[in-house]
This record gives sequence, structure tokens and C-alpha cells, in this order.
Amino acid sequence: MTTEKPSVPDAEADAPLSDIALALFHLRRVWARPDLMKKIRAQTSAGPGGRPLQLSNLMVVHAVAALAECADGPEVTVGAVAERLEIDPSTASRLVGHAIDAGFVSRRPSPVDARRANLGLTDAGRRLRQVAERFRRAYFDELMSGWTDREKVEFARLLTRFADAAAHSPAMMDPEGVERIFREAGAD
Repeated sequence: MTTEKPSVPDAEADAPLSDIALALFHLRRVWARPDLMKKIRAQTSAGPGGRPLQLSNLMVVHAVAALAECADGPEVTVGAVAERLEIDPSTASRLVGHAIDAGFVSRRPSPVDARRANLGLTDAGRRLRQVAERFRRAYFDELMSGWTDREKVEFARLLTRFADAAAHSPAMMDPEGVERIFREAGAD
């Protein structure tokens, strides 16, 4: 009777996948550093509504703007923001409320359905979006200063493809998948 050994991936074939995993982990650490968030909060003044600015304000501003630009009609709802940001409606409602309180988003009654609100950007919200877009372009231009246009296009294509695949197959983010990893590894 033979016992099967667990398969060990070919190190050479696995090297690119390991490099990708390490690079993604590094990016997460770079962009989610607690000291960075503290600096941002310390240097960020209050918004036009008097409330402290939050990164979620920027997320909501971008979502509302994108939805307004691609919407078939004039309706930009909290539900649409939730869908765009891939968060649950109650979280979206809270974040939209913060953006309204900060003075970046306005809420008007829907002309179509009185139970819904139609969201839009205020002048301050439009300014925030413009400044953020300008900063984003400068940041990526700096990061990719030695890249050719062809490399940028290929990177955008591959990164988008990778992100789409991850969004449609969230196996590693599934608690059962993580539990299975530890179970198969023999960790209790």
C-alpha cells in the first residue's frame, strides 16, 4: 500500500505566483500603514460642513460622480453607491451621511420615488474630486516615471484582469477557505 505525499509545487513554476503574492502584500502594507493614516488625519482639516475629513468621503464622492456620469437618468441613490463601492446598503447609508455632513454630497428628494433620495456633488465635492484626481495622476506618473506607454497599457490590462478575477472568485477571502488552509496544515 502506498501513501500519497502531498504535492509540492514546482518552485520554478510557482515563482511568479509567489512574487505576485509578495508584491500585493507589500502594496497592502504600504497603503494601509497606521502611521500614514495618522498623518493624514492630523493634517486633514475639517470639511465645509465642519466635520473632519475621512477617506470614506473621497470614496463616496468618486462613486457619486461616476454614477452621475454613467447613469441613464438623474437618479444616484444610496443603493447605487453601495453597489458601486461593493459594500452593504447600511454601510453605504452611513458613509453617504458622513459625506453629506462634511459638505461634499447633497441629498434631494427623488422626483421619481419619494422613498428614495437623489445624491449629487456639492461645489466642495467637485473641488475635492478634482484635487484628488490631480493628485492621483501625479502619484502614478511618479511611480511609473520610467515606464513606456506600452508598459502602462499592459499593466492596466493585466491588473484589471487580475482584479476582475479576484472579485469573481473570492475563495481566499472566504472564512471557510482560510479555515481549510489551517485544517489541512494541521494547525488547531
